[in-house]
Amino acid sequence: MNPLCVTWAPFVWTDIGWVNLQNFVQSGFYNIIGQPDGILHRKLSRLAFEVKGDAWEPFAFGQKSWAYHIAEKFGIKLIFYGENGDLEYGGSTKYKHSPKESLEDWAKHYYKGGDIDELAKVGLDKGIFKKEEILPDKLNWYKPPAPEKVERLGLEMHWYSYYTKWTPQENYYYVVKNTGFIPNDMGRTESTYTKYVSIDDKMDGLHFYLGYMKFGLGRCSRDAQQDIRRHHITREEGVALVHRYDHEFPKRYFPWMLEYLGIEEDFFWEVMDFYREQSNVWERENGQWKLTHIVS
Repeated sequence: MNPLCVTWAPFVWTDIGWVNLQNFVQSGFYNIIGQPDGILHRKLSRLAFEVKGDAWEPFAFGQKSWAYHIAEKFGIKLIFYGENGDLEYGGSTKYKHSPKESLEDWAKHYYKGGDIDELAKVGLDKGIFKKEEILPDKLNWYKPPAPEKVERLGLEMHWYSYYTKWTPQENYYYVVKNTGFIPNDMGRTESTYTKYVSIDDKMDGLHFYLGYMKFGLGRCSRDAQQDIRRHHITREEGVALVHRYDHEFPKRYFPWMLEYLGIEEDFFWEVMDFYREQSNVWERENGQWKLTHIVS
């Protein structure tokens, strides 16, 4: 096969993330990078942080859609994604016995019921956007082609994990050997014990920490759960790791986060507290936030 690879750019590459992408290309692949309008992307991220509790969401929109746009432009009918995240990390089992998913389900399953158009409209109402900033041609990259167009062109996306067992640690060993992948050169990733998963984007730490604010499950919980299910660690080891790292704040890129989103630190914690108040996993005790339940 002669695959055309595509990369929807991170908000800002980490140094090791950029090196790993270059190593991948140099190991024998064509790759097209999609870099969205920086002003629009930053405003979308700022808006998503406040109203949906996930500044990372604009990246997710493009990550899902970019491959479809390139496939359409080059007349490539078969699109491969990596893993079915719902099945691998927890979520809907609707496509447990299918290698592909319906485009109509994207907004419901991945974007909390709201697509890019709804997010942009809220931004317009809040005065974050001007009308000319969110014209359809500017937002189209954040959503796939219309389903009827995809069907007419015969485009199909398939999950690679449907055909081959998806084991992140084994994937890691494979890419080290075959594409020159380098793990985090600063040691383990903040909020967890791993050093090779999701290390290319400076926004990743905030994304996982916001999940901890809303659901009481942080980055370490996610990693440990996978490793326990795959029998790489015991449940007792996983519990110990979660107690040690799940609550850890990702401070390494925190100043960059504030500057990128254009917010003050006080507002950042105001949003954090809002989402803790909306959840049923946090309570205040003597003026301090405390999880109502910690895995044991």
